[in-house]
Amino acid sequence: MRKLILIVHTSLDVFVAGPQGELDGFDAAEENLEFVCDLTETADAALFGRKSFEILDTYWPTARDHTRATTGEVRYSNWYNNAHKIVFSKSMTQSTRSDITILSEITPQKITEIKDQPGKDILIFGSPSSVQFLMKARLIDFYWIFINPVLFGKGIPLFKDFEHKIKLQLITTKIFSNGEIALQYKSDNK
Repeated sequence: MRKLILIVHTSLDVFVAGPQGELDGFDAAEENLEFVCDLTETADAALFGRKSFEILDTYWPTARDHTRATTGEVRYSNWYNNAHKIVFSKSMTQSTRSDITILSEITPQKITEIKDQPGKDILIFGSPSSVQFLMKARLIDFYWIFINPVLFGKGIPLFKDFEHKIKLQLITTKIFSNGEIALQYKSDNK
């Protein structure tokens, strides 16, 4: 079975974005992007909520073509263009692109079916409401939480409204020169 791996950036007070969805507190350097590129090598698919997909899809398909594209931007853009994208959306009904599957409803059964398909692991980026559903359904196998050295004070939370405890086992830590800390956890709630 493929693993579902969350990759998410948070503020120190565990918000994934400011109150209006702004991401301007996350200042990743090339070192950080190269690290994420190493993580993408284990996956060939990505899950997104509609808003997160739209944000990433406006930049990453052509990022490799920019005249000042860094090695990390080229690597991530290449991965993004080759990855199968699964978008949770009630407002997007179809896509003409063959690399996108749109799901109008998230169910534990549908996610388990996707995980049972052949292929590499599946990454989920941002998408807080989708992530919260997947956490509650105990479908996320590994968590990569990138904690940024910024306090938002208020915003969109990563964790909220859990009916049960979710136990995690710390696997790896990484400290970046810009002060960001990456924590990898394995879910113990299987």
